[in-house]
This record gives sequence, structure tokens and C-alpha cells, in this order.
Amino acid sequence: MAYTIDRFPSEDSLRLGAMTLHPVAESVPRARRWFRKFIAPYNPACSIDDCALMISELVTNAILYGRADDTWVVRVEWYREETSLRVEVHNPGFPANVRMRQPEASDAHGRGLLLVDSIAESWHSGPSRFGGTVVSFVVADAWPSNEGFGPILF
Repeated sequence: MAYTIDRFPSEDSLRLGAMTLHPVAESVPRARRWFRKFIAPYNPACSIDDCALMISELVTNAILYGRADDTWVVRVEWYREETSLRVEVHNPGFPANVRMRQPEASDAHGRGLLLVDSIAESWHSGPSRFGGTVVSFVVADAWPSNEGFGPILF
């Protein structure tokens, strides 16, 4: 797995980190683990576990529904926008195919976006700047408004 992390974000670059994952099942726990590791120094006030769960759901969907003729990847990026955290998951699928389902109680799948919708302040899907689809979520009040910007270094 390849990953990049912005260690010293600035007002010009609000991205806190990013990772690129292969579209395989092992990438889902990897995404959770790397997100937890690289968001922790920023000391968010929101639940890192909730964010990791939503990332798991979106990466799973990206792997299941992403389509490309050539070799492709799933890209996860996270940003600080004032006091909010925004996470984006990009894949080469078609944006029109992203929709919330209403699964039956006996259905084994189809609850990912329902879960994101219930936890996040908001979520959005549309065309990705990389081509394909981006699905993102926002967690409001992830940081206090009076807190300085940047990671906590020990």
C-alpha cells in the first residue's frame, strides 16, 4: 500500500493526509488502521472510531462498485475545514450509481451509506477530480474553534 501524509498542513493545503489502496478486501482494515495512526496527532474531538467505521464502509463500497478497464486504486483523503473533518473516498466507478438503499432486515449488505448518513453531519457523492466517483462525509465540530492548526508534536 502506498500512502502520503501532509505533516505540516497550512492554509494553502488543508489536506491532513491521504492513502492509496489496492481494490482488495485487505485494504479495508488497512484504511482504518492508517487513518487512526495519521489522524491521532491532530487530536480531533470527534470519535476516531466512528470516522474509521465510515471510512471502512466507503472503502468497501469503492472496492465493490469501482470499475475500470485498467488497473485501478481507491484513494482516501482527509481534510480539516475550519472545525470540521471531511473525508473523501475516490474510485473509478460511476457517480450516478451511488445511492442509499433500504435493505430488508435479512439482507446481508446495503447498509453502508445508511450508517454514514446516521453518523456524519453530511455526506455527498459525485464526480471525482481523479475521474470516476468520490463519496465524502463531513464530521462537524471535529476540533474546537479556538484550537491552533496542526499536529500535536511530542
